[in-house]
Amino acid sequence: MKAAVVAFFAGAVFAVGLVLAGMTQPTKVIGFLDIGGAWDPTLAFVMAGAIAAHIGGLWLTSRRTTPLFASAFVLPKRTDLDAQLLLGAGVFGVGWGLAGYCPGPALVSLGSGADSALVFVVAATAGMLIQHVTVRAAVSP
Repeated sequence: MKAAVVAFFAGAVFAVGLVLAGMTQPTKVIGFLDIGGAWDPTLAFVMAGAIAAHIGGLWLTSRRTTPLFASAFVLPKRTDLDAQLLLGAGVFGVGWGLAGYCPGPALVSLGSGADSALVFVVAATAGMLIQHVTVRAAVSP
């Protein structure tokens, strides 16, 4: 139960941070990607803050033997780049650039009733389901 409360609190803090940073405004994200036009560099500061927070979290993690609310740390072990990862990253980037949303801000924006967020979330969910079915079909004999 404690872990669920902490996860909810962390998600709420993340959502508030996305709103305060303007990440739920697709025009701000598209403005950051428009380097040849009316470029808005403020997203770079959001990214720098996120990287700093991540580095701090990694530092804290490296000083502990176990997490506070689990029996062990679950960290990624793979370091290779494959076609599936590169294709997924490319599709994600194109979707981010066209819609101005990535998944977290889109979910937060659903709370505002933004039609564009709903369209993005439905399309992203469909894409995830298609990927899941495709990978499952490729693995199954």
